[in-house]
Parts: sequence; structure tokens; C-alpha cells
Amino acid sequence: MMPALSGIDHIHVFVADRSQAQAQAWYADTLGLTPVAALASWSKDPEGPLIIADTSRSVCLSLFERQPERCRSTIALGVTADAFLQWRTHLQRHLETPPKLVDHQLSWSLYFSDPDGNPFEITCYDYATLAADLATG
Repeated sequence: MMPALSGIDHIHVFVADRSQAQAQAWYADTLGLTPVAALASWSKDPEGPLIIADTSRSVCLSLFERQPERCRSTIALGVTADAFLQWRTHLQRHLETPPKLVDHQLSWSLYFSDPDGNPFEITCYDYATLAADLATG
């Protein structure tokens, strides 16, 4: 029997300069992810992560300072239809390049990247509800 998983604990994300406020500010302003005080001691080690999360800690990323390299994975975040529309508006206001809206026929997705080129996706499977809203602009 396979042991149960309780969820994804965190995802490693590489940024060029974690010590600068740019990475922390982008994640806070764009995705609402801020440092987790209880885990801040790890970030004092130059090789350690800066753990950032949303207020419920349901989304948690570990920022590691590394030289930028081409990322082969996308961090996809799931949302409701209402939240998808709110995220679309929010990202259009906060990103230099608006997120790319993609109709996957079974879901809708918004694609964008952080300043270090790490790709993100916000996706929603309430396809019919969003189809009606997105058809009107």
C-alpha cells in the first residue's frame, strides 16, 4: 500500500539575488507571498532558502539564490472562476507584460514569469463559467 501524501510542502525557485528586495517585493506584490517568520533562520545561510508563503500557507515557495538558468517546469496554481478573473485583472496591473490567456478547451490558464524567468500558471477548470465571462472581454 502506498503511503499517503498530505500535499506539496514547497517548491524550490531559483532567483538571481535573493538578498535584494526585488525578488521579495515581486512575490509579495504579484502573488501575495511573504517570508515565513518561523523559518527565517534558514535564509541566514547563503545556501539556504528564503521561505515565502500566502497567509494560509497553502502555497509555499523556497527562494534559493542561484545563477539564472532556463527553467523546464511551470508552477501552476489552481483557482476558482471568480478568483481567475480577479487574478487576471491583478496581473494585468502588476506585470510589465500582461499574462497570456490560453483556452485549453477543458480549462483556462494565465501564463507569466517572474523577473528571473521562472514560469507560472494560474489555471481554472470551471471552463463553462469562464468561457461566458472571457467571451465578453
